[in-house]
Amino acid sequence: MSADAPSRDDEAQDLTSLGIGLLASHRDAAHAAGRLLGQHYRFASEDQAQTFVALGGDGFMLHTLHRMLEGECPHLPVFGMNRGTVGFLMNEWRLDGLAERIATAKAIRVAPLEMRATTVGGQTFTHAAINEVSLLRETRQTAKIEVLVNDHAVMPELVCDAVLVATPAGSTAYNLSAHGPILPLQAKMLALTPISPFRPRRWSGAILPDENEVCFRVLEPENRPVSAVADQIEVRDVAEVRIRLDRERSLTLLFDPEHALDERIAMEQFIT
Repeated sequence: MSADAPSRDDEAQDLTSLGIGLLASHRDAAHAAGRLLGQHYRFASEDQAQTFVALGGDGFMLHTLHRMLEGECPHLPVFGMNRGTVGFLMNEWRLDGLAERIATAKAIRVAPLEMRATTVGGQTFTHAAINEVSLLRETRQTAKIEVLVNDHAVMPELVCDAVLVATPAGSTAYNLSAHGPILPLQAKMLALTPISPFRPRRWSGAILPDENEVCFRVLEPENRPVSAVADQIEVRDVAEVRIRLDRERSLTLLFDPEHALDERIAMEQFIT
């Protein structure tokens, strides 16, 4: 290279003044994409960033959002690019025009669920969930659960393998696999969905206004142990689980206008 030839750093577009930082999954595809982006752009450091580009799949996006909720990284808008598998929460991977895509992105705000789980031993754990909170039987025996909404018993005994509460953002994930309803982001609703219900046998769940608090009380918890899972965070041997929407901790995802999350969720209703 001659003395007058520009270096790779000189050729790279500077995104530091725009406050755009980069996060990447540990997966090989995300690392390779991060190295390629690093050859074309200079990114802001994590403590100086105002927006994050996240490289990975839906799992990495959820991991990033949980880091924000737990105070491990700044609470900033995230523009994901899919270097994973499904990529429902991500944008299409493209190398060019990154600053322009972020400048014209559609901002989608999602509020997490707060799970407050009390164990049989009396310990209480509080965790957030972007997608859903699930109660799952721990043994071969079915779970027996009392269901309360705003502290009113609406189902004295639900006998099932599991039951979950999903946000609109999470309604196309585990909830959809369990034959729960797809909720548009603007719906301001929560999905309450049983999994393999035995009694009542034909109960398919409920759609509740998102200002309601749902409480699950485990019946016979010593004989029929149940675990509670907030996204991927598990609390075992629970006796009671309270779930509510936490609007004060809402998060911002950025999407290309032609592939925004609210439109994707709506279109999932037509996929067979």
